[in-house]
This record gives sequence, structure tokens and C-alpha cells, in this order.
Amino acid sequence: MPLIVQKFGGSSVATPEKILKAARRAIRAQQEGNQVVMVVSAMGDTTDDLLELAAQVNERPPAREMDMLLSTGEQISVALMAMAIHSLGNKAISLTGAQIGVKTDASYRKARIKSIETSRMRKLLDEGNIVIAAGFQGIDEDFNITTLGRGGSDTTAVALAAVLRADACEIYTDVDGVYTTDPRVVPEARRVSRIGYDEMLELASLGAGVMHSRSIEFGKKFDVPIHVRSSFTDQPGTMIVAEPERPDMAVSGAAITKDEARITVEGIPDVPGTSLEIFKRIADRNISVDMIVQNVGESGKADVSFTVPRNELDAALEAVREGVRIVGAAGITSDDSVAKVSVVGLGMARQTGVAERMFRALAAAGINIQMITTSEIKISVLVRRDEAQKALRIVHQEFELDKEPTTPIEPWTPKSSQSDAADVIARLQGINMEDLTIDDIQLDSKQSRVTISGVPDAPGIAAKVFEQVAAGGVFVDMIVQSHPTSSGEATLSFTVPDEQLVKSVEVAKQVAKSLACKEVTSSPAIAKLSVSGVGLRTHTGVAIRMFKALSDAGINLEMINTSEVRVNVVVDGAAGERGMKQLQQAFSDVMR
Repeated sequence: MPLIVQKFGGSSVATPEKILKAARRAIRAQQEGNQVVMVVSAMGDTTDDLLELAAQVNERPPAREMDMLLSTGEQISVALMAMAIHSLGNKAISLTGAQIGVKTDASYRKARIKSIETSRMRKLLDEGNIVIAAGFQGIDEDFNITTLGRGGSDTTAVALAAVLRADACEIYTDVDGVYTTDPRVVPEARRVSRIGYDEMLELASLGAGVMHSRSIEFGKKFDVPIHVRSSFTDQPGTMIVAEPERPDMAVSGAAITKDEARITVEGIPDVPGTSLEIFKRIADRNISVDMIVQNVGESGKADVSFTVPRNELDAALEAVREGVRIVGAAGITSDDSVAKVSVVGLGMARQTGVAERMFRALAAAGINIQMITTSEIKISVLVRRDEAQKALRIVHQEFELDKEPTTPIEPWTPKSSQSDAADVIARLQGINMEDLTIDDIQLDSKQSRVTISGVPDAPGIAAKVFEQVAAGGVFVDMIVQSHPTSSGEATLSFTVPDEQLVKSVEVAKQVAKSLACKEVTSSPAIAKLSVSGVGLRTHTGVAIRMFKALSDAGINLEMINTSEVRVNVVVDGAAGERGMKQLQQAFSDVMR
């Protein structure tokens, strides 16, 4: 019999009327011949109310007791949902995370799922019950109640769908699917019928509030199709699966991350291990680093810039100052009035000129780009926060994301391969379900680097560079623009295929001369090392492990950029093979 997991968020169960409506939806799914597991969040603002109540009793309550308190919100919801289903003449039973057997680690307020027991749920389903599971919670090995942190109910739902090998995981919320961007900011945003896991991971990390990154990571890791739907209508919603609706589209979505702060460390000695000294201290404080940009050094010195959550800037600066004292950097600057604007799409890995279009659109609007970083499926720029919403609307319009696809969209069909199923089952039998999983470690020795130094800090510079590069038919892979130094100048580097280096240098020199830049340098002997996988966003130590492995081998990092699914570094070409072996060894315990 088919099995469906249905998750209802807090807004979907905020009142008795909404609870009854959700109950009817679950009953209808069961009457259509499915076994049904419901995952329910706390009602409406219950969690916020509990947090406020705790603060009135203790300004710094113990984390264990907070989990004990917060877990009660979901327990109220599941009991009421079971009562509602009984009142409609159907069988249901409510279960807490502990009763299900959701085993977690002991990290209160942000626990990770280690395993889930399925036997009790299977028995209850076979007896004709709708099983109602409390989201957001589990127990550690000492039977202490733990909570999963932000997005925990989504994570619970996708995790249950994985272990039960459900046919679908339906996420019911107050929106009717995933949009090309936030429709509250850009009213013409379009709902997409289907989006890829990697695209959704990038958008989720960029502030697309429909789902949290952890739940998408579960979906990708265990091949769970996720269906985002409205609680209040029968709109078809959006499927989150491996393949997007239009693999040929360069850009499928755009997003802004407003609450960012930027830190720049200037004049770092350009030797192995310096980046590690900085970032390991930040990781020790469990601060999430997002946009890392390190460019090619000059005169034995390099600059590295990165973004952190705005509310963690002070703690991050404290950590950075420790690292600066050790490595002997020249200084630190920071800015808490910045925002990140990004475009995402699987198709951009196969098309030229995508970055140029984005940069040109922003330049035409007079918006200055402070930093640039790219991955295979994402381009991110840092701009002033007060210009971020305008920038989002501009790039959304530039890539015509409001328009429906002109060619028919191939319908999505679930996989049925026995080998794929066996692979998923093998991964489910790992030590911890939320362990970091590295899919691939790659070495690309067929690229060259072009660097323009002394780039003026003014709107339109990047647009002019890449407009000329795109006109020459050059395919640009990795773009890194460092934040301008105190002198008001930046460094812009990009990588191109080896056979296009000469043409790229010619273009760069022409542009540099017209813009009065300092100089153009290049290297035909670079190696790009990449680590990709599932969990890079929520396991903050991936970049650190990468930097340490290369530092231990005496390999210097020339360039760094990061995304939600990949960390890229550029090193000297002669060190490529050795770097590849070091990374394979460093990540051998988490390789898929």
C-alpha cells in the first residue's frame, strides 16, 4: 500500500478550525488508498509564547530545560489532531518523538537525528491508524528530550519519509509552493512546478523561507521527493526532486540574504595555513560562515573576506582578532549594513554570459558590487543593504523569471530502480542519518587564471569586464572579486579553459586600460580542487577540514569560493595531484 507523509506547519494548525481541515485532508488521503503519517508543528505562535514565558522566569535558562519546555508545543498539536480525526470517525494515534523512536545526539536546541525506529509506526499503520508524529523533537541516548532547532518539523517529516521509504512527503504550509523569488518583495514572482535539490538548497540557505536547508539535505541524501503545497487550497504546489522543471534554463530563482555582515582581513601572509588559522577559530564558536572570498595575493600578501550572520558579528570579530595576532595580518575591517543578492540555476553551468547579464543589469541601475563569488549553479554579489530589494527585482526581471516556460515541461515520474533503492537503504543504515556525506572530490587541471588588480570601487566595473569576455565566447567558471581595501581598490580574478587564456588576457588588458586598473596577471598552471556533498551548510567544518588538509601538505590557497553544495579552491598547478590525494584522505570517513 502506498505511504504518504504529510507535514502541517504552525500556521496550518493555528486554530481548531484549521486542525479539523488538516484532519480532513489526511483522512481523504487515507480513503484514496494510502497509509498516512502526519507530522505536526506547534500551533501558531506557541513556540514564541513558550520562549517568552521562559525568559520571564530565567533570562538564561538551561538548554536541557528549554527543550523540555519547547517540546510541549508539538505534543499539544498531535493530541488535538488525533482527537479531531476521531471526531470525524477515523482511527488515529499521536506519538511524541520519544514514542516514535527518534534518536538524536545530545546537542540541546539543535540536535541532529541519528536514527529512527520504524516498527511501532509500521504496526500502527497496518492496524488502520493515521499516525500523528510530533515534529521538531527526539531523545538522546540518556532519554533526555531534545529539539532539532529551526525547521525541525520539516526535518522530521523528510526523515520519516526516508526511513519509511514513503512514496511522497507533502509539506503543507501557508504558501502554495516554491517561487522564483519572495513574492512579498517581487509580486510578479512565479510559482515553479519543480525544482532541483541543489537549487533548493542554495535558495533555502539564501533566505527562501519555504523550507529549511536540513530538510532538503535529507531529501537529496535519501532520494525523498518533497511536495510543497498550500494547506488552504488544492493548488498543485512544487515538487523538490533531482531534476528541475527546465534543466536548460540558466537561472531558475533569485534571493536576497539581508541579515549579513562582512569581515575583511587585509594583508594576510600568502603562505599555507593562514586561512585555516582564521576560520578554525570562527568554527570553534559555531558561527556559520557563508560567503568566503580569497583572491590572488600581491607582494606576498592576500586579503580574505567573508560574511557571517549579522547578529554574530561581534563574536566573529573576536575570533578573527585571535587569528590575526597569530598570522600577522595587517588589519580587519567590517560592515554590518550589507546584503547578498544571488541567482541560482543548474543551467548556468552549461551557458556563457550569465554573470555578465547580472552584473550589467545591476550596473545599469547604479548598484555597486562589493564582492563576487560564484559556484557551478550560483552567482552571489554583496551590495549595500538599502539597495538589496531593488537589486533583487532587477535580476529577477533581467532573467525573465516571471514568465512561464515557453516549451512543455516534462512530467516528473518517481524512480523505480532497484539499485537506487538498495543504495538508499545502505545509506539509511549508516551510523547517523545526518552525518556529512561527501559525494565527490574533483581536480580540474585544465583551467587558467586571469587577475585584474587595482580595480576601482565603482558600479559597472565587473559588467564591463565580463561583457567583453562573453563577447569573445569565453566560458568563465570561477569568479572572485575581493572586497575593496582601504585604498578603495579591489582585485578581480576568474578562471577560464586553458585554450582560451590568451584571448581572455587580451580582453582583460583592454578593459583594465580603459578603467585605469593597475595590472593584469595570469597563470596557465593552476589546479581547481572541489569538495561537494550533502550537509555542507549544516556541518560548518567542511571548509576548515579542507583548508587543514592542504595546509598540512604545505599547499597554499590562491583563491577560495563556497556554495551550499561545494567548496572550491585554486592552488598552484604543480600541487594539484598532491592536493587531491590529501583531500581524499581527509574526507575518507564521509565519502559516499
